This record gives sequence, structure tokens and C-alpha cells, in this order.
Amino acid sequence: MNKFGIGQAVRRVEDQRFLTGRGRYVDDIDLAHMCFGVTVLSPHAHARIGRVDVSRAKAAPGVLAVLAGADAAAEHLGAFTSVLMPEDVGAPKGHRVFQPVLVADRVRFVGDRVAFVVAETLAQARDAAELVEIDYEPLPAVVDLDDAAKDGAPKVWDDCPAGNVAFRLMFGNKDATDAAFAKAKHVVTLRLENNRLAPCTIEPRATIGDYNAADDSYTLYTSSQNPHGFRMEMSHVFHVPENRIRVISPDVGGGFGMKGTCMPDDALVLWAARRCGRPVKWVSSRSEAMLTDTAGRDQVVYGEMALDENGRILGLRARSLNAVGAYFIGPAMVMSAFALRFSPEAYDVQALHVSATGLFTNTSPLGPYRGAGRPEAAYLAERLIEKAARACGIDPAEIRRRNLIPPSKLPYATPTFYTYDSGEFARVLDQCLEAADWKGYAARRAASEKKGRLRGRAVTYYIEQGGIFNERMDLRFDPSGSLTILAGTHSHGQGHATVFAQLACEFLGVPFENIRYVQGDTSQVPFGRGTYAARSSLVGGNALKVAADAIIEKAKPMAAALMEAAATDLEFKEGKFRVVGTDKELALVDVAKAFYAPMGLTDKLGVGLEASGTYGTNPPNHPNGCHACELEVDPDTGEVTVDRYMVVDDLGRVLNPLIVEGQIHGGVAQGIGQALLEHARYDRESGQLLSGSFMDYAMPRADLYPPIGVQLEEIPCKTNPLGVKGIGESGTIGAPPTVINALLDALAPLGVEHIDMPATPRRVWESIAQASRK
Repeated sequence: MNKFGIGQAVRRVEDQRFLTGRGRYVDDIDLAHMCFGVTVLSPHAHARIGRVDVSRAKAAPGVLAVLAGADAAAEHLGAFTSVLMPEDVGAPKGHRVFQPVLVADRVRFVGDRVAFVVAETLAQARDAAELVEIDYEPLPAVVDLDDAAKDGAPKVWDDCPAGNVAFRLMFGNKDATDAAFAKAKHVVTLRLENNRLAPCTIEPRATIGDYNAADDSYTLYTSSQNPHGFRMEMSHVFHVPENRIRVISPDVGGGFGMKGTCMPDDALVLWAARRCGRPVKWVSSRSEAMLTDTAGRDQVVYGEMALDENGRILGLRARSLNAVGAYFIGPAMVMSAFALRFSPEAYDVQALHVSATGLFTNTSPLGPYRGAGRPEAAYLAERLIEKAARACGIDPAEIRRRNLIPPSKLPYATPTFYTYDSGEFARVLDQCLEAADWKGYAARRAASEKKGRLRGRAVTYYIEQGGIFNERMDLRFDPSGSLTILAGTHSHGQGHATVFAQLACEFLGVPFENIRYVQGDTSQVPFGRGTYAARSSLVGGNALKVAADAIIEKAKPMAAALMEAAATDLEFKEGKFRVVGTDKELALVDVAKAFYAPMGLTDKLGVGLEASGTYGTNPPNHPNGCHACELEVDPDTGEVTVDRYMVVDDLGRVLNPLIVEGQIHGGVAQGIGQALLEHARYDRESGQLLSGSFMDYAMPRADLYPPIGVQLEEIPCKTNPLGVKGIGESGTIGAPPTVINALLDALAPLGVEHIDMPATPRRVWESIAQASRK
């Protein structure tokens, strides 16, 4: 067995560099003659812009330029908009809007960008930004989803024909679903809030713009998950071909989906660099990030589940309100689409009717956040089926077992047009119950009661989609026989430099230490789509396999010539070409070296050994798994302590179990954070952000978590050559409903039937107090 091949727990090669402080992030980059930019942000949630006076700022010490919205309009800079509209997928036409680089006429959220100040030093730029004078005419604002949906609500966009409705989506059959509900023995209903989240990456967004007047070219250094996508956006903004723009995304300190959306700040530094003739750096402060980063979740959903007398699901209905924010940009509709399409989860739901309404609000834009719609779907289904278990008088694990899709029905077509190709859902559920010591719960509950604590437990199931869009990967040997991977994906914590090297080692037999990994530079990597949506193992891994196979085929004639054999007599195994039936063999590495000879065989076979591979996501894969949680509640304070947590995940073929477990741990940590702590809140009247720093936005810490148990089930995906399923988002999908259901189980003896996220100590205590008054 290859100790560096597929399935081996190889330690991440990146870690030594990061742990010794040798990571290279955008803010570590210093270019010659670099200056600094500071953005002037709107203090109003909604207002018309009147007079803009930048004269004092321009006269301040060290100031090189002060740019305003009128300047952007005068230079005809492009704007940002949605990459996917509902009409593109056959839904009713949505309302397209454009987010300018700088706003000239009307601000639509606290944090809207109105000016950009460039100075010799960051301190000078900050001081000068304070001198920009702008007259505002405040307008009514709307930040709450229920408020935004009302007739006569303040309109974020005057030309929006349907009030604040940006888009509408619908899946399912209404008549069939109504009929299913009509014959139901039990119907449970819930109104659920999926709390708005701030991504809170360790490294805030940062970007440096550099302009070369000699050839009218731009270089952007940016903390991005998708460098080639950013290049395309900058091409649109500056109306130049993409070959005039180079995007470099070095080490990235967390992305979580937020850094996959190109923002005005990236355009501002390039524009300012062109105006000043010098490189310009901008780095977000934490408070600026809270105001301007794309947020996650922010959904209200009204759901109903119909069941028969045996607790089998007959139908599902839901309608959701989903925040879009002030600007409908990037992939903002994707979250709502995923939330609808995965609403049945892994359950055998035949009748379904679900709809989503995307609403403009006077808040920062919404964007994908780890899970991107899948957490919303799981939260709805798992909260409903948990309530159904109580209504039917059936054990929560048993009601799930009865409704999970059996292997005999696979491949299974959902009412929302997915096909689940593989999975053993009930078996994974039972394995999770066993691993969580479900039978030993009574003793632990009794021990908690002795301490004056309430104890609860829950088990939930999730399923999702791994991978979207196609991908390209390139392999290139150099004259020494070393191999370089040119990755179209982008690693920002996922360990790609390790995992893709393992794959190349497995496919080609190249020594692990002789493999170099390159990503994040559009001048080196021919093309790519970055990393998000748990896509890299599927599209990146399989594209790498295609490239490796192409390398072998290209090398075969050279190997045959070197061994004086016919190419048809060769086989390739464990990194070597062998003449079938003989002991003659030649390592691929040595064949690769021969491709760089200055004459001879290379005259006929060509110079250099390299190949590219591409792979698409049709069909996608469907990771799934089971989460189990036990927690304690202090009824006097409302404090919740997560005491035990177990995950059993079906992730198809596991490429590196060590990295996979790390991904699961991180996702569960974020999911528990959403369930218990995190909430980006706005004042309902003024639209001011109330949670603009870590003093008011509670981030989870290590002491919040127990040891998180993980078991991996390898049930290979049947629709891709590697048999892989995605992993990056599973923890954030399964954790929120598991924690909240466990909390409600603990509080049930006190009469508490519902609580919304985040279940902070105050909210838990108030729920207990309210129940005691009934």
C-alpha cells in the first residue's frame, strides 16, 4: 500500500509553514511605493445622497486621491450583479439590480460605500476619510423579513414592481400535496427563524491593486476563494479583456463562501492604483467586515408536515422568506434554491410543495455561507419531524428510521429533481446511535438530575449536494522528473496541497516529496473555478484523474521507444511502465525526463510532458450522515452545555481521513455556534447594526465544545470515477437542528415546545420562565 496514496492519513504539508508563521496572506505583501486606501461608509440604512464635499480630505497630509460615486460614474466603471437570475432556471422573472463600485445617489444599508481615500500611510488615509463631508436625506428603512414582505413596506428599490420581492421560486405539486394533507392523521406546523450570521473569517477581506500603464494591465492580490471568477468580474468592471488582468490569491485565512463573491473593494484598489500610478492596499477592519461582508442564512420559514397513523410522512409544505439584502449580487439566489430542493432531506417524501421569496432589505447583501441553503433545509425537516415524533407518540429515532429512503429505492428521484445514487441511511442512523451510546442515556440523565441540571438528547439526519460546476486541473513534469499540479480549485483550509499530491502519487507513482502544488494565480493556472460548495474532491479530484490518465497515454509511446517495445504491449502500474510478460520496466519519472532531451525521440514525440483534465458535476454527489448530541441546561441561568457529540458520515471514498475529520470538526463547531451564540442583529427602526463587533456578536470558543466523535462510512458514490462525496459543509448542516432538538428535549418537562436560534442563556431562561407562567 502506498503510504502517501488514497485513503492514507497523511499530515498536511501546509501546516509546517502556517504553524511557524511563514504563511503569506495579502496583508503580508508589500509592493514598492505602495499606498493605502480607506473606504467611507454610509452611516444610514437608507438615504438619498446630497452634497459630497471632498475638498478638505484632498488637502489633508499625505492624501493622493479621494474618489466618490460621481467619479466612478464619469469613468463608466461597471457594477456588480447576480450571476444567476430566477428566469435562468425557468422561474418567474426576478428583479435585477446593480451594486456600483461607489454609490452616487442613494445608500441602501449602513456600510454602503460612498468614497475611497488613498494616502501615503494608513493613518493618513483614516484621518482624511473623516474629513469627507456628505449630506444625507434619510429615508424609511426595512431590515426585518416579515416587515419587508408587507404591502406598503418601505421599498429598497423604487423600480421593483413587486414591492421588495427580488425573486420567487417554487418546487413540487400543490394539488398532490393538498390531497396528502387532507388524509393525514397528524399535521405539525412550525415557524422557524434561521438566524443571520456573519462569516467572521480569521483573516478579514484584504486586497491590493497594481496597475501597469505600459500595457494597460492590472494585478489584483486578493483574499479570494475563486481567483478566475474575480478576474472575470474585474474584466466587466474595467471593460478590458481578461488577459489584461492577473489575480493572485495567496494564503487565505478562511472563506466560508463569503470570499467567493467579488466585492467593490477589489475594484476600488485597482481603480485607485490606475489613478495614482502606485499600488494601493486595502484591508478590512473587523467592524468594517461586520458591516460590509456578505452575511449568511437570514430566513424565516413556515413549514408543515403531514403524517399517517404510523408516523410515515405523507407530505411537506413550506414557504420561506429569504433576505437578499440591499443588493442582489453574486450567487445570492443559490441558497434559497438549495433550501427548497433539499427540504425532503433523506426521507421518502412523495408529496411536496415548497416556495421561497427573496426579499430586498436595508442590510448588507446576503451570500453563500458554509452550507448555503442546505442547513436551512435540514433545520426545517429535522425540526418538523422531531415535533411529529412527539405528536405521534413515536421515538424520535424510530420515526426517522421509518421514513428514511431504503436502499431498495435507490437510485431515488426526489420531488425536487435530485437523484440520490447511493446511501444506507437507516444503517448509518443505527451506527450513530450505537456510537453515541444511545442506550446508556438514562444513567447520564439521572446523573445530570442529581446536579440540578436538565439533560436532553437528539439524533438527526442530513443529506446534501457536493460539487457544482466543472473544473480543470493541469499536470506538468519538469526536466528533473518532478511534477507540478496546477489546480483550478483553491485551498483555504481544506488541505489541497496534501490531498491532490496524494492523488497524483497514487495515479502516477511520483514520489510525494517531488510533487509541487500551485494555485491561486491566474497567470500560472490556466483556468479554474475555485473552491466552495464541497466541490473540490469531486470536480478537482476527478479532473486530476483525467489529467493523470492523459499523462500516461502521452508517455506511453516514449516509454515504448525507450524500452524498444510496442506501445500496445505496455501496461502501467504503480508508477512504472512494464512490458507485459517480461521483467522490463521503466518508471514514469524517467520517461518524463526523456521528454526534455534536446534531440532524438523528442523531435518526433514532442518536447515536454504535461496534460490537462476537466470534469463536470452532472450528476452531483450526495454526502449524508447522522448527528447525535447530548446537552445539559442549568434551569436557573439558561446556560447550555453541549456534553456529548457524535457524527457518522457517509462521504463515499475517503481520500484522507485526517483532513476529513478536521473538516467535520470545524463544520460542527460552526453549526453549534449558530445554534447557541451567533446572531447578526439590526435595529428594526433605524437599520443600525447592533452586533458590529465581537463584544456584541458572540463567537464560539474552544470551551464550548466537548470532544466531537467522528466515524466515517465509505459508501462509494456511483456516479463519479473516484467514488467521492463532498465533506466541507456537512457539519454546519447537521449541527444546528441536532443541538436545538436536544435542547427542546431537555426543556420538554418544563413545558417549553419551541425556541429559535441562537438559544442564548437569556433566551433559554425566558422560555423556561414563560412556560412556568402557563
